Amino acid sequence: MDSALIPKGVKRCPMWQFLLGLGIVGAVLAWGVYAMLLCWFKGLNQTNMNDYYGFALWIWADLAVIALGGGAFFSGLLKYIIGKDELKNIINYAVLIGFICYSSALLILAIDIGQPLRGWFIFWHANVHSMLTEVAFCLSAYFAVLTIEYIPLILENRQLDKVPFFHNLSHNMHETMAVFAATGAFLSFFHQGSLGGVAGVLFGRPFAFREGLLIWPWTFFLFTWSAAAYGPSFTLLITWITEKVARKKLVKDNVVELLAKISGWMIFTYTIAKICDTTRWANITAPGLGQNLADFYTGNAFYGYWILFAEIILGGVVPAIILISAPLRKNPTWRVTAFFLGVMGVSLNRWVMVLQVMAVPIMPFDTWALYYPSWQEVATTILPVAYGIILIMISYRYLPIFPQEAELNPIEEETAMAVEAHTESTPDLKPANA
Repeated sequence: MDSALIPKGVKRCPMWQFLLGLGIVGAVLAWGVYAMLLCWFKGLNQTNMNDYYGFALWIWADLAVIALGGGAFFSGLLKYIIGKDELKNIINYAVLIGFICYSSALLILAIDIGQPLRGWFIFWHANVHSMLTEVAFCLSAYFAVLTIEYIPLILENRQLDKVPFFHNLSHNMHETMAVFAATGAFLSFFHQGSLGGVAGVLFGRPFAFREGLLIWPWTFFLFTWSAAAYGPSFTLLITWITEKVARKKLVKDNVVELLAKISGWMIFTYTIAKICDTTRWANITAPGLGQNLADFYTGNAFYGYWILFAEIILGGVVPAIILISAPLRKNPTWRVTAFFLGVMGVSLNRWVMVLQVMAVPIMPFDTWALYYPSWQEVATTILPVAYGIILIMISYRYLPIFPQEAELNPIEEETAMAVEAHTESTPDLKPANA
């Protein structure tokens, strides 16, 4: 039965290895689910959040996965709207990763509100004056778009595709995918930006506050820009990890190098904008509010100047230079290093905009309020990671995620013929109209 569900022309690990991997990751998932249930049944007193930290580890993880999932909307924009047809060989995986990231973000929010049964209040009793309302609406709507983009991949399963209705539905959905890609890019622009805008309008938090254009602080645009820049790097990093685990090449180098080059130039331009924003903030905005740069990076045990250097230089300038330089980009080691540094850079940016914002003292009598997450917070933050690994394992095994896999990894003719013969000789696996 299992072999009949595996895409044609590719080879997968034995069933026992697959189940063993699912069991190990499933145990981590169960640990996270247990912590999640504790938070739901006993309340947010299971966390170390307090009056200083109403936003904490969960919200950092939420903002980080939303940024990293930006590879889905930007890759879709490049493929369906701009016309980078080469990306058709990685767009399926970008959609899967985006689906995982956005469903994880919604799961984190369901934990964070404490009473998930009242989650519908967000929509029915919306606070129209809050940017977080816009985030909730666009985040939910874009997840629906990603679901629509993921459905055709499911319908292309070897057995489902034999059903005429599913085959035609999948084909017709592919034909209209450009509409969903454009819709997804539109929705992503606003919810990515509003996540940054929430921090940028905090006048009482000089570390986060920014000037801007009309009602939009610069962080509104920087968050959207960074998601489009670093999201493709995350997609390529996960693709590389998948290739190492599967021990085979899944995407051709020309596809990887094209998306890496685009990501590199996006990171390069974003980093210039980020440096300009930081310079203006440190020399004009913060002093205008009565504080200077040293107030934000000294006098505590954790947030030193190193974190600013790590975010902008190691996580911005270095990966940008590597990815826009053809000799470095074509070198697999340098390329993967750039992906790692980029993912670290954007995650660190979301960390400081969620946690360092809360830690910095804003009153003369205040001290640095450092924060340590509880084990429940750690477990529920790891929960989406385990869920994502499981979904990738199942999708990779049974769905044609990588169109170039069969070409890059030809299997022996005898093995292919044996698989075909087994499938044809199993009556209950034939389509109903056979």
